[in-house]
Amino acid sequence: MKFSKQTLQKLKNKHKKLRPEKYKKLKRESLRGSIKGNSMRPRLSVYRSNQNIYAQIIDDINSVTLVSCSTLDRDIKLQNSNGRTCAASKLMGKKLATLSLKQNVTKIVFDRGPYIYHGRIKSLAEGARIGGLEF
Repeated sequence: MKFSKQTLQKLKNKHKKLRPEKYKKLKRESLRGSIKGNSMRPRLSVYRSNQNIYAQIIDDINSVTLVSCSTLDRDIKLQNSNGRTCAASKLMGKKLATLSLKQNVTKIVFDRGPYIYHGRIKSLAEGARIGGLEF
């Protein structure tokens, strides 16, 4: 089910009828409808919580996770004690890029989910670009 931006805005304004969880799900599904990953260009999916950030590279056709990484990983946690900073997200993007290059994945499709391309999401993408991934 794909909605236009105007329809999503109307649904968001009717906050009594549509709860934030449902709005978030509709927004994610409308974005996910246009983004698909395959074996040539897998999808980089991002999940952001209040404490940490998680990312994984997924081949949607074969339903396989190729690489996953988070700010809870030992290497990143030793360098940054706090996982909710942009610096930690950038380090994680670089680590994700090195792990994916070992799997011979250089080109990806970026799936930011329902999150705005700003802050930790943006720094993760920049770190992945610095590490060698092409979006």
